[in-house]
Amino acid sequence: MNYTIKNENLTVTLKTLSGTFASIKDADGREYLHQPDSFWKGQAPVCFPVCGGLRDFKAVTKSGKKIEMKRHGIVKDREFSLVEQTESSITFAFESDDEALAAFPFPFRLETSYRLAENRITVAYSVTNTGNETMPFMIGGHPAFTCPIEEGEDYTDYQIDFEKDEDESTPTPVPATGLIDEEHRIPSQVKNRTLPLSHDLFHKYEIIYDALNSRQITLRKKDNPQRGLRLSFSGFSYLILWSSKNDGPFIAMEPWGGLSTCSDEDDVFENKRNCMFAEPGETKTLSFTVEILK
Repeated sequence: MNYTIKNENLTVTLKTLSGTFASIKDADGREYLHQPDSFWKGQAPVCFPVCGGLRDFKAVTKSGKKIEMKRHGIVKDREFSLVEQTESSITFAFESDDEALAAFPFPFRLETSYRLAENRITVAYSVTNTGNETMPFMIGGHPAFTCPIEEGEDYTDYQIDFEKDEDESTPTPVPATGLIDEEHRIPSQVKNRTLPLSHDLFHKYEIIYDALNSRQITLRKKDNPQRGLRLSFSGFSYLILWSSKNDGPFIAMEPWGGLSTCSDEDDVFENKRNCMFAEPGETKTLSFTVEILK
């Protein structure tokens, strides 16, 4: 089911499937969120309790519990319930059920909330441990944005500006396994805080920024700094940039709180990079903001 929040600047449609975005339109009806098509059927799934993938889709906890799930976790294809809606905000929730617990043996409640103010949407993910033991988890967003934004434009008309210098190399994704090769790293393609976009960037794999300085990036048209959007994600450690190998008309800009299993890691879930922990009854919240430039 879809719900809408809006103001004079934006109309934002949210859906109960994964408790996430379905559309972001400005006052002129211009669409900023990727719409499902033959290039990619997704839009903006919520990644929980893992970002990316596990080795052979499996892990084990320090106490010996087994975890088994597909890439990006267990809520991206699940229906959330509506908790609350106002004209400018909405909150969805998902409570762990038998299916979720079979994959991830920790009871939880996940709320996703969206607050609209002027030309900004603030997204908050709140994870509550409803069990009786410490719960390890990761969470992240996977929003994909239309690129190019206007008809008649080209993908290469756009660039991503980083808040700070990003000279560190990036690890090599391994498409065959969905994991990360930390031993073989790729020189940074960001020059003078700018990454020019081209489909060639994503013909092999995504770009994983695991030594990120910036916590804000801007997708914009090269000759028009006011056409595009800005993503701010102060609470997230990592950033993934991705588009489909078949030259999809979008760019996914993904703030993640964790990563796929890396080549220098074992399969103990608690040992994953930047794994978060919630004590019984505790709620942990991470948020990011999408700002439409105008």
